[in-house]
Amino acid sequence: MFSKLSIRLGLLLFSILLLIELLLYAGLYVSLADERADEVISQLLARGNTHRDVLEDHFDELTLNHVIMMESASVFSVVVTDGNGLVLERSEEVAPALLELILHSDEEPVSHAGRVLQSGWRDHEFIVTDSPLTIEGRHSGHVYMLAPSAMIRETVGELRRRFLSVGAFSVLLTILVIPFLTRFVTRPLLRMKQVTEHLASGGHPSGLDTARSDELGDLARSIGQLSNDLERMRNERNEFLASVAHELRTPITYIKGYADLASKNGTDEQARKEYLVIIRNEAGQLNRLVGQLLDLARSDRQGFSVSLSSVHLSSLAESVLSLVRPAYKDKGVRLSCRIPDDLTADLDIGRFKQVLLNLLDNALKHTPSGKEVSLEAVRTKKGIRVSVADEGEGIPNEEQSAVFERFYRVDKSRSRKSGGAGLGLAIVKDIVGAHGGTVAAESRPGGGTVMTIILERRRGDGANPARR
Repeated sequence: MFSKLSIRLGLLLFSILLLIELLLYAGLYVSLADERADEVISQLLARGNTHRDVLEDHFDELTLNHVIMMESASVFSVVVTDGNGLVLERSEEVAPALLELILHSDEEPVSHAGRVLQSGWRDHEFIVTDSPLTIEGRHSGHVYMLAPSAMIRETVGELRRRFLSVGAFSVLLTILVIPFLTRFVTRPLLRMKQVTEHLASGGHPSGLDTARSDELGDLARSIGQLSNDLERMRNERNEFLASVAHELRTPITYIKGYADLASKNGTDEQARKEYLVIIRNEAGQLNRLVGQLLDLARSDRQGFSVSLSSVHLSSLAESVLSLVRPAYKDKGVRLSCRIPDDLTADLDIGRFKQVLLNLLDNALKHTPSGKEVSLEAVRTKKGIRVSVADEGEGIPNEEQSAVFERFYRVDKSRSRKSGGAGLGLAIVKDIVGAHGGTVAAESRPGGGTVMTIILERRRGDGANPARR
C-alpha cells in the first residue's frame, strides 16, 4: 500500500502540515499565555501604584480603610506596611510563607515606580508586586498587591482548550483535504504512466495535457517527443533490417547458386573455374558488407575511436591513390591530386584512409569513362578543406543531404554491382564526425558532384617544412 506515490505523497503532506500546525499553535499558545500573564502583572502593579499615590496624598486611617475595603471586594489582595516593615492593614489573611517574603523584601531599596516581587504564575500560588510609599521625602512603607495565579491558569486553560479544539478541527480538515490534493497532483502522473506503458507496448500516446505551462506540461511534451523519436527509430530500424536482409540475400543467393552449379556432375572445368571466380567475388562483396555493418554498429554503440597524429596529407593521399589507380585505369577515368607537400593535420591515419578510399570509390562508380576525378586539399581560415570532385551524372538538389544516410542510393534502380550497398558515405560521415569535422555534398544534375570535408583547425595543424 505504501508503495503508491499518492499515499506516500499524502502522508508526506500530512506530516508537513501537521508539523507546521503544531509549531504555529505551540508558538501562539506560549505567546498568548505569556502576554496574558504580563497583562495581569502590569495591571496589578498599576493598581498598587494607584493605591500608593492615594496614600501618599492622604496617609490617614480613613484613606487606609478605603484602600483595604476596595480590594476586599476584588479578586486581588493588598497588604500595607509602615517604614519599619510592620503590617498596618491587609484585605485578607496571607499565608505565613508569603507574608515572610513580603516582610523581608524591605531590606533592598525599591524604585518609586515599583517592582514585581513574585511573577512565577506556573510555580507559585500568588503574583506579588511592591509599590513603595514615600511621604515628604521619607520612606514610609509599602503597598503590596497580590493576585492569585489561578486566575491566569484558568485563562490559559481556556486558551488551551480552544487551541486543542481548533487543532483537532485543523487536523480533521487536513485529513479530508489531503486525498483531493494528492489526487490533483498525481492524476497527471498516473495518466503519463498509462501513456508510457501504452507507448512501451508499441502504441501511440494520447490524452496528454501538453498545454500546461508547468513542469508537468514539460514532461508531457517530452513524452510526446519521445514517442515521435521512438516511432522514427522503429521505422528506421525496420528499413535498416529490410535493407540489410536485401543486401545479404543477393551475394548469398549468388554463392549458393553458383556453388550448386560448380558441384554438379558434368560441369566442365572451364565453367567450374568461372563459377568459383564469381563465388570468390561474391564472398568478397559479402565480407565488405559485413565489415561496413560492423563499422556502423561500432559507431552507433560508442562512436568511432580515433588515434590522432600529425600527418602530411600529400603522403596519406598518395598511399590511397596507389590503391585505386588500377581500378581507375581499367575504367578509363583520369585521377588527379592537388595537395601541398607542407600541409599537415592531426588525423587517424587508418580511419582517414578509409574515408578517402570510400569517396574515391564512390566517385569512380558515378563517373563515366573519359572523365576525371580530382582530390584536393587546401588550408582555410576555419581549418583544412578536403574535396573529391567527379564529372559524373550529379545528384538532385533535394537528395544531396540524404546521400549520407545508410542504404541510400540516388538511383533506386542502380544495380548492386555499380551502386554498392549504400553504406560507404554513411561511414565517411561518422569517421569525419569523430575527427570533429563535417562532410557535405554539392552537385547539380549532369554537372558532377563535389564531396567536401571540413576539418576544423586544431593545435599543431599547419605547415611544417622541416618534416617533409
